[in-house]
Amino acid sequence: MDQLNRLRKVTLQAQMENELPDELAARLFVIADRVDLDPALAAEIDTLIALVAEYDTFAQTGYMGMGVDHVVLTNVLDRLDARLDRN
Repeated sequence: MDQLNRLRKVTLQAQMENELPDELAARLFVIADRVDLDPALAAEIDTLIALVAEYDTFAQTGYMGMGVDHVVLTNVLDRLDARLDRN
């Protein structure tokens, strides 16, 4: 699935360029390696791809508090994991 390849790619890029924590990367790779992913989750995977692409270790700090940090990404992964466990 091309979508899962994109998830792998943005995860690797976020690890190399934006210090994505290994723990989060491992969770993302588990999802990306699923061959039985329900097509109904396509929108959630697209959202996840966009969030990982915008990951910033220092997001949510400073005056504006913008960006995607580990807390935002963890929350999305927790919700997606719960949906995957139900399927």
